[in-house]
Amino acid sequence: MQPGWKMPSQCMSQEDMEAWKTQLDDIGEQYKGLLEDLLSRMAPSEAANSVYSDMRESFEAAAQSLMSNPCLLWQTQSRLMQDQWLLWQQGVRAIAGEQVTPLITPDKNDRRFKDEAWTQDPYYMAIMQQYLLFSQMVEELIDSLDGLDPTHKRNLAFYARQLVNAMSPTNFVATNPEVMRRTLETRGQNLVDGLMRLREDLANSAEGINVRMTDSSAFGVGENIAVTPGAVVYENELIQLIQYTPTTEKTFKTPLLIVPPWINKYYILDLREDNSLVKWLVGQGHTVFLISWRNPGPEQRDITWADYMQMGPISAMEAIEQACGEKSVNFLSYCVGGTLTASTVAYLTSTRRGRKVKSVTYMATLQDFRDPGDIGVFLNERVVEGIEQTMQIKGYLDGRSMAYTFNLLRENDLFWSFYINNYLKGEVPAAFDLLYWNTDGTNLTAATHAWYLRHMYLENRLVEPGGIELDGVKIDLRKISAPSYFVSTKEDHIAKWNSTYYGALLPKGPATFVLGGSGHIAGIVNPPQKNKYGYWSNTELPDSHDAWLEGATFQEGSWWPHWQAWVTENGYANPEPKKMVAARQPGEGGLTVIEDAPGRYVKTTIPEVLGEIPSLNINAK
Repeated sequence: MQPGWKMPSQCMSQEDMEAWKTQLDDIGEQYKGLLEDLLSRMAPSEAANSVYSDMRESFEAAAQSLMSNPCLLWQTQSRLMQDQWLLWQQGVRAIAGEQVTPLITPDKNDRRFKDEAWTQDPYYMAIMQQYLLFSQMVEELIDSLDGLDPTHKRNLAFYARQLVNAMSPTNFVATNPEVMRRTLETRGQNLVDGLMRLREDLANSAEGINVRMTDSSAFGVGENIAVTPGAVVYENELIQLIQYTPTTEKTFKTPLLIVPPWINKYYILDLREDNSLVKWLVGQGHTVFLISWRNPGPEQRDITWADYMQMGPISAMEAIEQACGEKSVNFLSYCVGGTLTASTVAYLTSTRRGRKVKSVTYMATLQDFRDPGDIGVFLNERVVEGIEQTMQIKGYLDGRSMAYTFNLLRENDLFWSFYINNYLKGEVPAAFDLLYWNTDGTNLTAATHAWYLRHMYLENRLVEPGGIELDGVKIDLRKISAPSYFVSTKEDHIAKWNSTYYGALLPKGPATFVLGGSGHIAGIVNPPQKNKYGYWSNTELPDSHDAWLEGATFQEGSWWPHWQAWVTENGYANPEPKKMVAARQPGEGGLTVIEDAPGRYVKTTIPEVLGEIPSLNINAK
């Protein structure tokens, strides 16, 4: 019996018993409703079916490999028996009051077992060790399997990790000491509240469960996030172009165009005043324009990658020329926005318009998709075919499905921790702007996303000369002469730096590569005043990323000032450094103000796009 748990007759009055009965009835009703909700969602999409089939085949291949190696099978069985025997011995000694040393302890970065009960209470310590020993055995067993190619072994390791982490004792009421204490303290109210939140989140999910990560009521786009002053000065079916209000008397001559990803909303670059890259760039003297992508629905199903190029960066450049009279821009792009920007610059080069680009910056951008990381598990031929079939039916990929997939790449931090907090402890998640942005997703158009997955992730055709054709023009990244600045992050699990590095080796123009600390978001959105993470730089670009890092020098602080020096000292921001121009106000040039920033497009949510809740009119101005 668990410590601290007593039978009701031993510790409860009649009044307590009645209160517990009421709570258990409520829990039963909520659980019944949850089962009904789940039954209504039993039919998976073609994409999900493809993932399940791939998972099943991965485990079947592992079983065949294990059975063909009797020695490894025997070693595994012996290991399990030995671990159980040692664990039983330790348990007997602990129950007898002896101080025992754990057979295994969690990794220092594993935050699941921080409660002192895991190390002080023999019951919970035994459960934790049983789980950790099993996890370790599974990981080592997969590493030892022969006859599996690297891709199959990677997929198997990923699927096994998902299942093992789902089995963690922290994810269940009866084996989580924090949850047990909470349940006793609240007489089960935490479970009632948790089941209600689970049903609410399930209703707002496409596939899987999009666990609530933050208190959404604490934020409003344009109210306390995405508040850098500016105005929408141009729009079409796909974008709104924001021109930001200058904060300096003089600005650099060449405008700066930011191309963010459309997989998420742009305001990751403009969350708060103290970490806004947009605000910092304006303060450095740049005339900043930014593309705000539309959140698409079924009506945009046929919009292609070439359409994103034409209606995105190219239309924005034309609008900037009207607004400022400048025929060229500096590009600053991020993630898939960078992949599109590379395509655009190559297209402009092939159509004799390459001089319109003074310089181009790629933040955490894949151009060479040789190693996409764990996301590659979901992007083999079978799974992509399933995704294509799903999008063919709907006309779009629901952004909530994409968010769920990305969260599984860091499942303990981005899924299970919130699952425990929200549904088992019954707590309301804290207000956190970054996590609000993470849950404010966008849909992906069928034509664009299917083309992107197949041509980039599966076939890696962007790095091939002429491998990609856009509007009848074959492009070649090797012909780009515009100066390039690449910044990646060392712990990025979405755009791994050991792949992004090879993009810097492609253009014929001068290229600079910088490696920031931390991950895909924090390493990029790293304001100088925080003095965090640091970055590595190297004036050379050797043939391998390992050689580059070996010769790199570490610098404290943010990479932002390093980029500012690069764009100014080389004359990309200003051909004549001492000849700044008068600050340009939105609406003063050839374009009129349509509405204040951040504009309508970024405020439109997925439920509004899909008609699940009443929507603001995206065409209203």
